[in-house]
Amino acid sequence: MTRTGRVTASVRAGWRSFLRRRTAVFFTFLFPLLIVVIFGALVQTQPTGGGLFTEPAVYYVPGYLAVVVLFTPLSRVGSEVARHREGNRFEKLATTPLTRAEWLLAQTVVNVVVIGLAALMLLALVVALTGAAIPLSPAVALLLVAYVVVGVALFCGVGAVIGATADSQDGVIATSNTIALPLLFLSETFVPLDLLPGWFEPATMLSPLTYFARGVRATTDGGAVPPTGPLAPELGYLLALVALAAVAVAAGAVALPRTD
Repeated sequence: MTRTGRVTASVRAGWRSFLRRRTAVFFTFLFPLLIVVIFGALVQTQPTGGGLFTEPAVYYVPGYLAVVVLFTPLSRVGSEVARHREGNRFEKLATTPLTRAEWLLAQTVVNVVVIGLAALMLLALVVALTGAAIPLSPAVALLLVAYVVVGVALFCGVGAVIGATADSQDGVIATSNTIALPLLFLSETFVPLDLLPGWFEPATMLSPLTYFARGVRATTDGGAVPPTGPLAPELGYLLALVALAAVAVAAGAVALPRTD
């Protein structure tokens, strides 16, 4: 079997495995929609007020997308790796032609498809409920797809590292949430930088989610986005995210155990 055939077969198996887990389907598709309904439709933005949600509705599009791009790969890939370790599946995998990198690539493809569908539903609901004015053009659509794909790949790599180092599936969930929650609110997604202490600003650049949020915001809004040198902001942040994703996926592939 060729490499393409091995990865394709693994993608099919991963997709069927995802559909069998109803809880995973719920949290992937419905939980982010609840976030939009609660914060976008019920709380709503207050541009003339103070505190949180004082920016225009389009400002928070990266935050809504980050819910699925960040949480889902960390928990799904991490839990899958932990399940494989507990079931001694990596030891069995070592007897097949499928390499660890190919296995992680297949898991990443499954997550890209799943999260891509969830992100599309999320964007439609954001526009419908919050009135966010997202420009519609082939270039904007292509950039948004690129950001979602690269962001999912990045956090799939991080999830693989978590799954390979955590002591159990419960440990994966605890570790994923411990990492994801601070990143979600401290990476210029829902909380503007000017609401954070000045000394904390350099720390935001250590979060890969910051590059995702700034890039998506530059694509959908274009206002108040820091420049990235000679490149347009949306392209500069995308390249930075691609570099981080390459490192994360490589680290995840190396971290996967050969045997259990």
